[in-house]
Amino acid sequence: MAKTTYASMKMKVQTNPKEIDFNGNKIEILQYLPIEDKYDLVMVTLQKSLEDGVYNPIKKDMYFHLYLVYMYTDITFTDKQKEDESKLYDVLESNGLITEVIKNIPEEEYNKLFEYMNELMDLTFEYKKSSSAMISNIIETLPDKAQEAVDVLNNFDPEKFQLVQDFAKAANGGRDIQ
Repeated sequence: MAKTTYASMKMKVQTNPKEIDFNGNKIEILQYLPIEDKYDLVMVTLQKSLEDGVYNPIKKDMYFHLYLVYMYTDITFTDKQKEDESKLYDVLESNGLITEVIKNIPEEEYNKLFEYMNELMDLTFEYKKSSSAMISNIIETLPDKAQEAVDVLNNFDPEKFQLVQDFAKAANGGRDIQ
């Protein structure tokens, strides 16, 4: 059997952009997003939607669809326009652009992205509940907490502490507080 080399196949990533008309504007929408870009889209969505250890479903939806527009279309946005992503999302959503982009990405591609995001979210929750995560958290935060304790000891002023004790004793009718 003859062997074929990969180089001789001359393959490259096929993004196969699809052109749509949106309110008189020609927009290209990728039909395939390279895996590194998929990874970035999922990770930035989860990072930006995390609040106090919980993924905010509203922000998760907003960032997922906003970054879908950023990464799948050829629409360019200025840094100024990206400063208020909530406002930008509202404009894109209320004008139907996000829906139009979703309709023009292959369903399998969209579902795979959504599945990656939800699976990673579930794995993150499982890990956070594990003893490994708790031990890792203790190891990571211990140096900071130890430094805080050293700072408190270094800034301890016995004269101020004596003033607090004297005040407490006076407030206690002159009786000893120890």
